[in-house]
Amino acid sequence: MDIRFLQSLVAVVETGSIAAAARRENLTAAAVSQRIQTLERILGCELLNRSAHAVLPSEQCLALLPKVRTLIQLESELHDELDARCLSGDLRIGAISTALTGILPEVMEQLAIDAPALRLRITPGDSRMLYERVVQGDLDAAILVQPPFALPKTIRQTLLRAEPLLLLSKIPVAATDIHMTLCRQPMICYDTQAWGGQSALHYLKDHALSPEVLCELDALEAISILVAKGIGVSLVPEWAGLSVDAVHATLVSGSRDYMRRVVLLYPVNSRRPRAVSALESLLTQMSRAPASPS
Repeated sequence: MDIRFLQSLVAVVETGSIAAAARRENLTAAAVSQRIQTLERILGCELLNRSAHAVLPSEQCLALLPKVRTLIQLESELHDELDARCLSGDLRIGAISTALTGILPEVMEQLAIDAPALRLRITPGDSRMLYERVVQGDLDAAILVQPPFALPKTIRQTLLRAEPLLLLSKIPVAATDIHMTLCRQPMICYDTQAWGGQSALHYLKDHALSPEVLCELDALEAISILVAKGIGVSLVPEWAGLSVDAVHATLVSGSRDYMRRVVLLYPVNSRRPRAVSALESLLTQMSRAPASPS
């Protein structure tokens, strides 16, 4: 029995349709249907209840699913055991949006040269979600904003970037005019609930500033676009990939006290130690963290 056929069955059950499973498996719907039919012949039972609007697992399928998932997991672990000793196979990593556009592309290009058999499976997300997935073992590593709490002993982190706080504006603003600008112009706020948005919040509180908040976004690239259109100003970290073609960036006073720290987070007992180590080495070489302001 081909393990890939079982993976297609699980994909159909989890997505609720053969078409969605085909997209996830990068196959045609006909190929997925053929795999399911083959399994039904081998097992001698109907696995799916098909209707015009949905595909649901049969009672027999639901009874078999736990063992099917176990077989898939065991097959994956066999490959992982071999891949752990060499730079091949899949490496599951998570990344916040600014890492996807600012840090990872160059690293991925170099990794394709250094370890062509290693495939990065990238999961985008916010820092909180990525942290949870690393802790749960769903990801081998993640690039995210440093958690604002002590890490468990099972998790290790490597600092990649220490990003000072900036005022982003459409027109140039002198450092001495930052507070006045924040008081006079609406602020597009870096989401204060996000770990990365805490630095700006602390700056405003420390300087007793209460700007008019137009909106809160956990998307620095979108904030930059809005500032470029003259909709407002913002306090943001100097993230990798920040373009100042259409906006102006001014370091705030004491910006060293309001850093956003971007880290690589991974389990101490990684299932892919060599692959994670190779990724960590490239990230630390190529992250080009901004120099700490004096």
